[in-house]
Order: sequence, then structure tokens, then C-alpha cells
Amino acid sequence: MSLSFYLVDVFAETKYAGNQLAVIRNASELSDTEMQSLAREMNYSETTFIMSDFEKDGGYDVRIFSLDEELPFAGHPTLGTAFIIQQELIKKPLDTVVLNLKVGLIPVSFSYEQGLPGELWMRQIEPVFGTELKKNAVAAVLSLDPALIDQSFPVEEVSTGLPFIIVPLVSLEAVRSCRLDSKLYEELIKNIEAKSILVFCPEAYNNDNNVNARVFDLYHGIAEDPATGSANGCLAAYLVKNRYYGKKEISIRVEQGYEIGRPSLLLLEAKENEKGAIIINVGGRVFMVGKGELC
Repeated sequence: MSLSFYLVDVFAETKYAGNQLAVIRNASELSDTEMQSLAREMNYSETTFIMSDFEKDGGYDVRIFSLDEELPFAGHPTLGTAFIIQQELIKKPLDTVVLNLKVGLIPVSFSYEQGLPGELWMRQIEPVFGTELKKNAVAAVLSLDPALIDQSFPVEEVSTGLPFIIVPLVSLEAVRSCRLDSKLYEELIKNIEAKSILVFCPEAYNNDNNVNARVFDLYHGIAEDPATGSANGCLAAYLVKNRYYGKKEISIRVEQGYEIGRPSLLLLEAKENEKGAIIINVGGRVFMVGKGELC
């Protein structure tokens, strides 16, 4: 059996930046075990499998596997896979591609520059807010002085399909200083749903950006992720819910991955509507890196 595969950079301003992804096409004949094995063989944070070249029930069936398990949702796999569907399956400009993921139908919209995809945007499901965590305990996990956590805002769990612990820090130096204590991390996540931590501050290395963020995900085998759309969707919800900028809508640029040499850019738009629901869109660019056949 021969399978087409593609490698893309997601949330990248230029090729060979951002977060890399492997996408495998026409995977319907693969078993769950084979998909998991291929994800490990690819050895990216996630690998996606397009089950068919044709839409079904309102979207393209796509499954996402980390190195250890299938995930209901993840951000950069969603954008990267939509890019491959548009470029390699449909092969013409269109406004929207819908992915049918475990978490539900996720629409991805396209803009174009000289006929090629520019920014891609995904609409995430409505956020769910979970436990507020004790700042001292989280500071210890991050090897930080508790005073470096912004006391004006909570540390809390947020999920838009995949849960994250969102931690507001006071400065870029505080973000840069984070060092995960693996033993304390294991204790922290033992009794809560979220297993991954996003830290952020309202300073950036690049003056064009609004926020610097880092994401730690040892539970899924990732010491630090260069660009995380699901985590940043949770961040967008957190910023609106807690009125971080003093208003119920945001439009910001988030840099991630600078500390590990893979600078990435994520675009966030979110607002609270008249019914109190928070509408979240996460955007970025995708570049093709390579393609071939798996035998």
C-alpha cells in the first residue's frame, strides 16, 4: 500500500519556521494501531490522517495523533491539514474548508495572495473554563518566584476541545525564566483535566507582536511546543473572559517558539457576543516543505 504524505510548516512567517506537521492522505485502510505507529515514525508533535479525498457529512474526515494517543483537536494540525486539502485535493481557491474532527466540525477560512494561500483562520468551538489553580503551586512547577505571576488575573484551566492551564506572567524575563520541574508537574496535573501549560506576558521579542507565549506539554512527550493553535485559542478565550485588555474583544499577534529557535506567529481574534458566548478565531500562515510516498 502506497500513501501520499506532506510536510508543512504551520504558524510560520517564512518556510522552516513555525510548527512542522506531517499529513497523510487516503488513510481509510489504516488501522488505529498503524496510524499511531506512523505518528511515532514521523516524530512530529502531531500527525494527521485525511481519511478520504471526498467530503462526508459536511466536512473532510480527519484524525489527529500525537506520539502517544489520538487527540480530539489540535490547532496547527487543523490549519496544516486544511491547507493540504485545498492545495492537493481541491486544487483551486475557495473560501472555506471544513474538517470533521473528533471534537466536531471545524471550519477553516482562506485568504489569498497572488493566487496562493495567505492567512488561514480556524473557528474554534466555544470555550469551557475549569479549575482555578493556586498560584504558588504553579509557580513552583515553573521554578518561578510566585511574584512573577500576575496577581491581577487567575491561573485557570480553559478548553476549546483540548484543555490547557493558562498562566499570566508579569514580564518577558519571567516567561524566559520558566523551567519545568517534572516531579511537581506530575503532581499538579494528576487530579485535573488539563495536562499542558501555556505561560504568557504582554511583552514580545518582536515589537510588531503583542504577546510572548510558551507551551509546555511533557504529558504528551513535548518538552516545549513551538506553536500551538489549540493553546492559543484557549488563551484568546481567557483574555476576553478576564477582560485582560479591559474589553470583551481582542485582535492580537502572539509569538511563540522564540526560546527554542523556531519563532512562530499566531493571530488571535475573539469577542464575547450579546449572549455571553466567546467566539474564537485563530489564524496563521502555512508553507509546504515537502511531499512523497509512504510504502
